[in-house]
Amino acid sequence: MKIAVVTNNGDHVSQHFGRSRYFKIYTVEEGKITGNEMRERKTGHFGVHHHEHNHHHHHEDHGRGTSSEAMRGHDAMAEEISDCQVLIAGGMGMGAVNSFKAKGIEVILTDYQSIEEAVTAYAEGKIKNLIDERMH
Repeated sequence: MKIAVVTNNGDHVSQHFGRSRYFKIYTVEEGKITGNEMRERKTGHFGVHHHEHNHHHHHEDHGRGTSSEAMRGHDAMAEEISDCQVLIAGGMGMGAVNSFKAKGIEVILTDYQSIEEAVTAYAEGKIKNLIDERMH
């Protein structure tokens, strides 16, 4: 199983999915971490492709992340981690959550700061998913 975690430094879970610079990808086998890699994001606020388009576009959803343009962006983000089964973040909008779920990626929102602690807790079945608390 592969678990993606959004991060800016490789050590801490990013609290804002859209503004994270990297995905840290962990491979977990039989409840143990067996490897990891850093992937620079190509999408999102700091993504390589973010600055290539004109920022004078209109958001039909008034910032809620559900416009057709936002949905295309979320789909591109999900594509970056299409080999992963789980995504861990500190927080993200409902539009992004729904896009990842539609691609078969489980979304975990957590208050863990340490990536290793969050991934270990997930692997051991001990992580608390705060998605319901954070989406209301």
